[in-house]
Amino acid sequence: MSNVIRKTSLILIGVIAGIMLSLNFSAIAKKENIETIHPLPIEELRTFAQVFGRIKSDYVESVEDKKLITEAINGMLVGLDPHSSYLDKDEYKELQIGTQGEFGGLGIQVTMEDGVVKVISPIEDTPAFRAGIKTGDLIVKLDDTVVKGMTLNDAIKLMRGKPKTSIKITIVREGETEPLIFNLVRDIIKIQSVKSKMLEPGYAYIRITQFQEQTGENLAQAIRTLFGENKGEMKGLILDLRNDPGGLLNGAVAVSAAFLPENALVVYTEGRSPDAKMKLHANPEFYLRGPDKDYLKGLPSAVKTVPMITLVNGGSASASEIVAGALQDHKRSIVMGSQTFGKGSVQTILPLGNNTAIKLTTARYYTPNGQSIQAQGITPDILDEADNGDDQRLRESDLNRHLSNGKKTEKEATSKTEKTEKTESKPANDKKDKKDKKSKDTKNSTPLEFGSEEDQLLKQAMNYFKGITSPPPEPSDESNS
Repeated sequence: MSNVIRKTSLILIGVIAGIMLSLNFSAIAKKENIETIHPLPIEELRTFAQVFGRIKSDYVESVEDKKLITEAINGMLVGLDPHSSYLDKDEYKELQIGTQGEFGGLGIQVTMEDGVVKVISPIEDTPAFRAGIKTGDLIVKLDDTVVKGMTLNDAIKLMRGKPKTSIKITIVREGETEPLIFNLVRDIIKIQSVKSKMLEPGYAYIRITQFQEQTGENLAQAIRTLFGENKGEMKGLILDLRNDPGGLLNGAVAVSAAFLPENALVVYTEGRSPDAKMKLHANPEFYLRGPDKDYLKGLPSAVKTVPMITLVNGGSASASEIVAGALQDHKRSIVMGSQTFGKGSVQTILPLGNNTAIKLTTARYYTPNGQSIQAQGITPDILDEADNGDDQRLRESDLNRHLSNGKKTEKEATSKTEKTEKTESKPANDKKDKKDKKSKDTKNSTPLEFGSEEDQLLKQAMNYFKGITSPPPEPSDESNS
């Protein structure tokens, strides 16, 4: 038996070494600046081969080679950070469909934490949102299947399914003594990327729910419509990025470019490889996909100068943080709300053949003034006056194995946030009482519709435009360090 294992191990080491060498040479062929090949970890490969051989010979049941190799790949990637993963054929296809704004499922942005699926944010106008699923909810069972021990991809597969089919989701929620059970009906999730309306004469409202392939074009159309409908001078524009989980980078650049001067720096990235170092400006070459017509050309000139307020919260992540950071750094817009999610890393989709791919974190995002978004987020100029519990929301820095901030230690990166929150904090007892009251009302509360008459932060923004509230203090020089 030992001879069999030894032979299997040697063969497998040879196969793995051959694959890794071919991958290395392939990478070098594409990147001229790479001069050396990292030596193969022979001892570790030998250990891997031995484990593989033992499983094949001694495990209680027969296991397919494909399954073992796939799980090994999954293990390598999920052990890096919360956003790197292996995409099989179905997952790769769903990713491509999702960026087009339509897919099947429940409408939940999720992550894996300590073996349990944790809700980052429900997506507006979806079954999960309408049912009252909330940020921070822990999904412990899907129908009668316990989630503990599953991979995130496996859990997502269970939540996805044919429209009009039902699924029972068991949730543990902070403040609730008993698990909550939701019976949800799957649906085709059609995300309307851009929503807009006139709040009143002279004041426009634009909400971006997610950054997709058509977001820039839809925004341009919304701007033309709003400026066309308005009678007289446009006095203010509110850009709502709350609960926007992000999406395509070119969409973020397009939205920023609509409001910034031409050639203005929107965002830059830094990573280990030359390909991961980019500077993206408010130019068509950075937001158009292919030889498309520039949909931002010919927008009303006033869109570059109209007073702006950008609304954010703890559910604003990735591309929405890029937009908020760019508008804030260029002093084009006041940012109002609560600290954003802090998802400031770049994921590159690397096809592997056979219609599979890996999603690999390759760089960090930085705002024009050099602020790393990762594990920090964007600090608003004006904090949300309403006690909406957003300080209890899950953020990037709460995720296991999250990528560090990069230029600063995490303590340094979050000090500004903590300082800002302290200046606006209320007495501890008052805060606790409100939290206790909130937990009692959580079960029966309905989700807030952003842009509605009940939207207190929107009212705060309008009050600011009209001079009812005092302006924010001038930022210090160290705020951009």
